[in-house]
Amino acid sequence: MMGRRLRRVLPLAGLVVLFDQLSKIHIDRTFQLHESRPVIENFFHLTYVRNEGAAFGLFADKAFRVPFLVTVALLAVLGIFWYLKQLEEQQKDQQVGLSLVLGGAVGNLTDRLRLGAVIDFLDLHWRGYHWPAFNVADMAICVGVGLLLFGIWRSERRAAKP
Repeated sequence: MMGRRLRRVLPLAGLVVLFDQLSKIHIDRTFQLHESRPVIENFFHLTYVRNEGAAFGLFADKAFRVPFLVTVALLAVLGIFWYLKQLEEQQKDQQVGLSLVLGGAVGNLTDRLRLGAVIDFLDLHWRGYHWPAFNVADMAICVGVGLLLFGIWRSERRAAKP
C-alpha cells in the first residue's frame, strides 16, 4: 500500500522541486542580488533576495541557523513520510497536499545545502503593505498545507455522519 502512495506522491513532489530549482536558477543567472523588475506595477515584482533565516527571516542572525534549519527540514521530510504511511488509500487530497509540502521542503532544503540561504523572488506589495518575498517551494508548501487541512476537515465530516 505504501508503494502505491509513494508512486502517487513522489512524481508531483519531484515536479515541484524541478520547477522550484529551475525558477531559482533562472533568477540567479538573470538578476543581480536585490534587483527588482515590475511585472504588475505597484503590485507584483520579481525581486531577487536571499533569505538566510527561516520563514520571514527568522533566525537570520543566528550562528547555528544553517545546521538547525537543515535538521528541521530533514525532520519535516521524515514526518511527511510518517504521515503518508498513516493515510488511508482514498485520502488522495491529503496525499497531494503531502506531495506539495514534500516538494517545497526539498526545494528549499536544496538551496540551504547549496547556498546556505533560500532564493526568494516573488514580491507582492500594495500601497504601504509589503509581503515578504517568497518562491515556488513556499507556494507549494502553503497550497499543500491547505489541502491537508481541507482533507482533515472532510475526513472529520465524513466520520461525524451517522
